[in-house]
Amino acid sequence: MKRRDFNRSLLLAPAAPLLAGTTLSAVPQSAQAGRKIPWQNWSGHQKATPAGRVSPKTEDELASLLKTAKQTIRPVGAGHSFSPLVPTEGAILSTRHFDQVEAIADNRAIVGAGVKLNRLGEPLHKLGQALPNMPDIDEQSVAGAFSTGTHGTGANFGAMHAYVEALRLVTPRGEVLECSRDSNPDIFDAARVSLGSLGVITQYTLRNETPYKLKRRTWMQPLEQTFAEFHQLAEKHRNFEMYYIPHSDNALIITTDLTDEAISPRGEDGDNDAVRELKMLRDYASWWPWLRKKLITGVSNTIPPEEHVDWWWNIYPSDRAVRFNEMEYHLPRESIVGALKKVRDTVEKLNPDVFFPIEVRVVQEDDAWLSPFYKRPSASLA
Repeated sequence: MKRRDFNRSLLLAPAAPLLAGTTLSAVPQSAQAGRKIPWQNWSGHQKATPAGRVSPKTEDELASLLKTAKQTIRPVGAGHSFSPLVPTEGAILSTRHFDQVEAIADNRAIVGAGVKLNRLGEPLHKLGQALPNMPDIDEQSVAGAFSTGTHGTGANFGAMHAYVEALRLVTPRGEVLECSRDSNPDIFDAARVSLGSLGVITQYTLRNETPYKLKRRTWMQPLEQTFAEFHQLAEKHRNFEMYYIPHSDNALIITTDLTDEAISPRGEDGDNDAVRELKMLRDYASWWPWLRKKLITGVSNTIPPEEHVDWWWNIYPSDRAVRFNEMEYHLPRESIVGALKKVRDTVEKLNPDVFFPIEVRVVQEDDAWLSPFYKRPSASLA
């Protein structure tokens, strides 16, 4: 546990694949030729051997493909969803050719559905813009992240889809719809978090901010203290999250706030080493729960606080080399401390195998119909 930065497990929102319940008529010969190519999601838990793979280059090509469909087609982003959104015996569709990033007036930008989050930060920054918030995994495609409700953390910040001002949707009938609060508003409210069920989104118009620097602080503190201070920390800091370290008495706290200080980069993440070491302690001390708890708590007490300053897109995400599967619950914010206490009690008493840190974040309400944060300030427990 040399790490001072325990794993920030993923997002819900993990957001990668979109699900489209449409069908595809003729998979192009290039997709049919040769053997079928297996597909799996990032964690390896969801798998499929689709009949073909398609990657349309234009909206017209995509519209024709969907309109003449006769077998199942499902769009796929970067494969970061833990749910079975993509597996099919039909075809999977990539939106990788929809990759534009274009600044427009009033701190807005047009972003293609296939752009990955980790290839969006620096281009936006060079255009004089910044995303208001980001998740802690940046491997997802834009459309995958938005359509599955992916979120970061911050009491005054919504999930990624909350900053969408407009989108273009190609329906199963081959129609291309412009959707916003003023144009096709019901479809706009449904499509922002739709799992791809309405068709294939090709681009978004995003409401952004001017570029900013963040100071990221991490420190360990007693879990009971964290329960008592949870809501104050969430209100005090621009971004706040915590990690309960299973079978210990401590929590890891991470906050970020705006700053004008000089850059001091984070450097290489040690989260992956920390997770491996937690697993090792579980395996070695499985017969002595009291010893395991004493060791983890004792070592975590020696971890010093850290501070780093950098531009926004370098602060939010973390490296994730350790593969995992995640489930996430979204609760009314006022209920989160009580829920976490019950999770802690259940883990401590009934689940000695659990070693992966449990992540808690806060998210502002929004009005997308299938959003986990629909009209309710929420907290997410992953």
